Amino acid sequence: MLNRRSFVKLGSVAAGGSLASACAAPAPAPTPAAATAGNTPAEVPSIAALTSMQGKATPISIDERRGRVEKARRLMAEHKIDALLLTGGTSLVYFSGIRWGLSERMFGLVIPRAGDPFVVCPAFEEDRAREQFATSPFTGEPDVRTWEEHESPYQRLAAGLKDRGITSGRVGVEETVRHVFVDGLAQAAPALALVSGTPVTAGCRIIKDAHELELMRIASAVTLKAYEAAWKGLKEGMTQRDFSDLISAAHAKLGYPGGASVQTAEFSALPHGSIQPQVIREGTIILIDGGCAVEGYQSDISRTFVLGKPTDKMKAVYDIEYAAQTAALKAARPGVPCEAVDAAARKVIVDAGYGPDYKFFTHRVGHGMGMDGHEWPYLVRGNTLPLAPGMTFSDEPGIYIPGEFGVRLEDDMVITENGAELMTPQSPSLEDPFGPARS
Repeated sequence: MLNRRSFVKLGSVAAGGSLASACAAPAPAPTPAAATAGNTPAEVPSIAALTSMQGKATPISIDERRGRVEKARRLMAEHKIDALLLTGGTSLVYFSGIRWGLSERMFGLVIPRAGDPFVVCPAFEEDRAREQFATSPFTGEPDVRTWEEHESPYQRLAAGLKDRGITSGRVGVEETVRHVFVDGLAQAAPALALVSGTPVTAGCRIIKDAHELELMRIASAVTLKAYEAAWKGLKEGMTQRDFSDLISAAHAKLGYPGGASVQTAEFSALPHGSIQPQVIREGTIILIDGGCAVEGYQSDISRTFVLGKPTDKMKAVYDIEYAAQTAALKAARPGVPCEAVDAAARKVIVDAGYGPDYKFFTHRVGHGMGMDGHEWPYLVRGNTLPLAPGMTFSDEPGIYIPGEFGVRLEDDMVITENGAELMTPQSPSLEDPFGPARS
């Protein structure tokens, strides 16, 4: 799915190409950096020296997915939900291991509170559906209900539910299911109440177990190594695309595809950047934001640095940002409401003169993370949900000065039994973002 962040990343790597020219005023194409001439990104010494980290990760097992389904059924009973409808996306993978893209053709997995799950899919996809169902946590003969191109998949859904005694009651719908699918089922089974499935899906996914945390830690370690290797290959005159290509090449060498958006100078003051073509110059801020996935679990890390010598103002803003990120980390602990973490970081920034509220720190301090880069819950004002061990978030305050530069530090954070910890070391300075930690 093309969200705001992925759109900006596409714009970053395509700067000067068709996407940029279609969406922005014409701009002269940047000249490729002479320092990289004759070398592919993978041939840059710091990237060539990397070795794969793939052997460190263990996939999620069928038994683990079976436990997730059992928990989902307990939550269905608690919330008086009779069945859960999933289509393509991370929740489908989380519970079943089935990987299926979203399209206009309805593919759905229904997990009833009691009884066997079933699949509805296009008839020409039946073999592929059965193949994946066979490696799912569900036992017994797969119940795969197919529909031809001229037929209604919603009638198949309604029939499958009816066969399990569900002709009325409540069906939970996962939040990314397309409205057209929900509307189709509503017309095919008007006695059903179609309700939010988030109490079940988020109720299962919001707390990460030790295996999930291990995969997220590996993803964070991969991304940080990739960033450092790319940073070591950074040269003045590189374009956004040049540097983004270094980051992607480093992720690939480490065994996990990934990448980052790259913004520099005044464009770093836009939290999600710009599609304008940009050239990296000595003495200007560079802000990168991205990550990778390890066995389906995401990293999301931002680093801000300067090629050459930063100004005193840049260093002062960086110190405030570092203090704000630290304040959020220290505020996070079990039982504290989500909004308190945002408030702790925001107070540091406003008290340092970058206020009023939301003028320079324009977004929440963090989002939940897991199989999606952004998922429940959110560290934002108004969210009184108490933190609990195993919740995972980004910790990413930002200070954005319009027309000048922006600074954001982002690391991935897990709530522990007694507090919180980051999965990667904080970035100590603009000049040496991967150097020794501050004392």
